[in-house]
Order: sequence, then C-alpha cells, then structure tokens
Amino acid sequence: MDYTSADDVKMALGIDNWRKLRKDHYLQLVAMMPDLDKEVRLAVLKQLPEIQKILVKAMSTVRKVHEATLASDEKSQEYGYQGRREARASIIAQLKDDNLDPQTRRYLNDLLVQLSDKDDAKDSEHKRYLDRWMTKTTVGVAAVVMLTGIAIGGKVGLQQGPLRKS
Repeated sequence: MDYTSADDVKMALGIDNWRKLRKDHYLQLVAMMPDLDKEVRLAVLKQLPEIQKILVKAMSTVRKVHEATLASDEKSQEYGYQGRREARASIIAQLKDDNLDPQTRRYLNDLLVQLSDKDDAKDSEHKRYLDRWMTKTTVGVAAVVMLTGIAIGGKVGLQQGPLRKS
C-alpha cells in the first residue's frame, strides 16, 4: 500500500492520533517502515518524542502496578507466615507439657513439620511469582528499548541516505 502521509500511516494502524499507539501497533509500524517513502517515514519518526512520552508513561504505569502487586503480595505473605508462627507457638507450648502421651507428642511434632513444609512451599511459590514478574518486566522493557532503537536507527539511516554497494 502507498502511504503519502503520516495520517495515512495512522489510518493503516487504525488510530486517529499517535497517543493511541499500542504495542501491537508498534510492531506493525516497524514492519511498515521499509515500505514508507522517505518523507513519510521522517514524518512518522518526528512523532518519536510523542511515542517516547507514551513509552515512558507506559513503563511508569507498569512500575506502579508492579510495586503495588509486590506490596500486596508481601502483605499476603506476612499474614500467612504470622498465622503459621502463632500455630507453631501454640504447638510448642503444648509440647512442653510433660504429661503428653507419645502419640499426641508425635502428632504435634508432625504438625510442626507440616507448618515448616508449608512455609517452604509458600516461599518457593513466592520466588516463582517474583521470577515471572521479573521476566515479564524485562521482556516489556526490552521490547520498548528495541522498538525505540529500531525507530531511531531507521531515522539515522534515513538521514545518512541510502547504502552504497562497494
């Protein structure tokens, strides 16, 4: 398709202004770049400051959501640990009773082991959760950097002119 203006590109992306550009649009825009005339490409790339503002805002939003999620997760983790600490303290207090029969003592010791196992399982689950969040955040940041780099690289390439064969 021939794009004669940046407005044509916006129309092809299905947006009416650059602030509505979403991540799937970025990929489509990068794919369109080689097919754009030099002037149209430069007009689109002049929107880069606007695109960068959008990216910064998006990353700020991701950071805030991430921080809120981590705070909520930390609070949830602490409630679980606190409950198990109280149960552990109660069991230990009962184990101090010299009149416990061996079966009850064994049962209470088993409960202590189960509580420790729950703490270990919850800790492992929490680490997997944090790893998933870090992976998603890293992928998001890498995509933003890559797309911005591609756009800037394309702009520099356009300003230097076409490549010549030696």
